[in-house]
Amino acid sequence: MSQESSTYATYPSLRDRVVAVTGGATGIGEHIVEHFAHQGSRVAFLDIQDEASAHLIASLKDVPTPPIYIHCDVTDIAALAAAINDIAARLGTIDVLVNNAGNDTRHATEDVTPEYWDRCTAINLRQQFFAIQAVIPIMKRAGRGSIVNLSSISWLIPGIGLPVYIASKAGVVGLTKTLAHELGPHNIRVNAVLPGAIATERQRRLWYTEEYKAEILHNQALKRILTPEEVARLILFLVADDSSAITSQGYIIDGGWV
Repeated sequence: MSQESSTYATYPSLRDRVVAVTGGATGIGEHIVEHFAHQGSRVAFLDIQDEASAHLIASLKDVPTPPIYIHCDVTDIAALAAAINDIAARLGTIDVLVNNAGNDTRHATEDVTPEYWDRCTAINLRQQFFAIQAVIPIMKRAGRGSIVNLSSISWLIPGIGLPVYIASKAGVVGLTKTLAHELGPHNIRVNAVLPGAIATERQRRLWYTEEYKAEILHNQALKRILTPEEVARLILFLVADDSSAITSQGYIIDGGWV
């Protein structure tokens, strides 16, 4: 739904801000891209899903500045750094980085191999660090920046059945806190967002059995299913100037599960 036709906030400070989003083609990332575009931000997003990315851009042809898609496997660190620098070269800077890319494929502890561990942490933790590393000099030159890292409530519940993912998402919060203090003197803010059971298309297709929905509603204080748009709206606030004193925090959006 268009931001202009909604009852939700418009942030003047986000107009013309340059926003880089990893994993922006589908799921929560798709809605992050859409919401920033409707705020008048200049958005570039990274993904490997070409068809979904083209569909998203086509759906946003009427926004002030349609988003830019860059095909990039974010686990390829050299390609990731090159893509970050390409965005800065094409759009002049990067004001905002949203580290959204991830993969929550279920896996049993007994089945985890060293190779699987490396693949899982590469997509869920390592690439977040190296995306930040690549954007730091760009934000330092600008004298400002806001970074949001996507974590999860899975390590707080705690969840079961995906231990390497959960370890990675716990690591994201630690990474957020240490880098917030390293980068704060340069006016760069770093926060984390910890979604709960968000009803993305992938979640509905793969995991949302009637039993799982019943578990969600039993555990949440709010007795309804949460949507990706709600996560995107939280991220808008966390990078707008309205939250200029907020850094080193982890914001839980889970309907009161934790």
